[in-house]
Amino acid sequence: VTQGSAPSTAIAASAVEVAKEYGAGDTAVHALRGVSIDFPAGEFTAIMGPSGSGKSTLMHCLAGLDTPSAGTVRIGDTDLTGLGDKAMTELRRDRIGFVFQSFNLVPTLTARENITLPCDIAGRDVDQQWMDTVVSRLGLAARLEHRPSELSGGQQQRLCIARAIACNPEVLLMDEPCSALDPIATARIEELIDELRQQYCIVIVTHSMAQAARVSQQTAFFHMGQIVEIGRTDELFTNPKEQRTLDYITGRFG
Repeated sequence: VTQGSAPSTAIAASAVEVAKEYGAGDTAVHALRGVSIDFPAGEFTAIMGPSGSGKSTLMHCLAGLDTPSAGTVRIGDTDLTGLGDKAMTELRRDRIGFVFQSFNLVPTLTARENITLPCDIAGRDVDQQWMDTVVSRLGLAARLEHRPSELSGGQQQRLCIARAIACNPEVLLMDEPCSALDPIATARIEELIDELRQQYCIVIVTHSMAQAARVSQQTAFFHMGQIVEIGRTDELFTNPKEQRTLDYITGRFG
């Protein structure tokens, strides 16, 4: 693995020697094999690689949605290993925002109700000033009383982002958030993410090398459950140090 240099800054999330296995014996699937990576605060990190390389598994481990078979996951200084159900639920609710590829909006709720759902479940009052800021920043003010089916794909994805940051988390994890969007909606989401990274640590799984090159500061290339190379995005795309990385970004991989 070639380790890229990163600026001196706070680490919002990290994985240390994280492994994840499904099954046992000869049929075991090794989704992650000793992955170590830091995600700096205030930066956008893109995770790329072919299907089945462990990208989404790492995201789920970072979000506390899956438990590593070995290794350590931290959000800030908090080690997720050994957290009880209540503590894990609170951490996911208060410190992590997750944007799913498939939206996962509640179809019977309005846009406003979808945004405030995490606070409602937690029994917390909505910070109206923050709510107004989020809605304005995402361009959803005129659509708050509409249900998801009445919104475009781009609006639904922005609604997902609004829901994810409603509790003002430290880390925003996004799994292929633009895969179902047209180029115009994708550009709008990318502009938004670039604004949000000033406030959050953002990690995105993407198959789009063009997207990673446009908006990320750090890029990690995964293959077969391992990090092949990680570094500053401009350096990785212009001067990759690993042959597999070069083959992938030039379309000769595999």
